[in-house]
Order: sequence, then structure tokens, then C-alpha cells
Amino acid sequence: MRIALFEPEIAGNVGAVLRLGACLGAGVDLIEPMGFVWDDRRVRRAAMDYIDHVEVTRHAGFDAFRAAMGTRRLVLFTTKSSEDAYAFRFQPDDVLLFGKESAGVPAEVSAVCEARVRLPMRPQVRSMNLATSAALALGEALRQTGTLPG
Repeated sequence: MRIALFEPEIAGNVGAVLRLGACLGAGVDLIEPMGFVWDDRRVRRAAMDYIDHVEVTRHAGFDAFRAAMGTRRLVLFTTKSSEDAYAFRFQPDDVLLFGKESAGVPAEVSAVCEARVRLPMRPQVRSMNLATSAALALGEALRQTGTLPG
């Protein structure tokens, strides 16, 4: 299982997702361009020493990322879907894709994803924090596939 971040904009979110990946054993793919310099101290501060325990792969753009994923299924988490992420059936080699904090993913990226799911939330709010969404999604995907560590 992998987490992919499409053009992430906030270093602290990326750091938190790296720590999540380290703790739960999921690789993290970063699809450039990013909204900050990679060696930003805020990434390391949020990831702490966990950054040394996660496989991180940077991709020059979405096409390079897609080519690197091969036949793995892309599951896009989006507020534009009506399919409940908790009713969806995850597979152990899924790639959980999250869009940039300010705009999600463009329509052409959404169109090539094999699945689009939504985390349930109250209708009065627009969206969750990126790292929080990734944690909920990865936890459920690993639970369903029986691959939670420990």
C-alpha cells in the first residue's frame, strides 16, 4: 500500500504523512511540483526522525508517477465523489492518492484513477486536513486488507 500526494503545498502536511507512512509501513510518493523546497526544515520537524523509516519517492510530474506505478490501482480521495471510503473494498497494493490542499486534482488526473472515494464528514464543512485524511484512509485500507502492523 502506498500514499501519493499530488503537488502538495504545505511542508508540515507532507512531514506528517511521512511519519504516518513510517508508522504504518506505507511508502509515500510525492508528485511535483511541490509548494515548498524539499529540504524545508518544516518537513523534517513534522516527520522528526521517522523520515528515516519511510520509503519516499519523488516524481517529476503526474505522468512520471503514473508510469512508475505500473498496473497498481489508483484510488483517489476526493470530496467530489459520492462513494463512501468505508464501503469501498481496498486491495493490498492500492495507491491512495490525495490532491493538493487548495484545489485537489485536475479533472484529467481524476479521470485516470480506477476509483474515486470520499471520506464521510458533516455537510457544513468543506474538507479535512490532508494528513488527517491520509491517516483515516490508510488506517481503513490496512484494516480491510489485514495488513495493519503489530
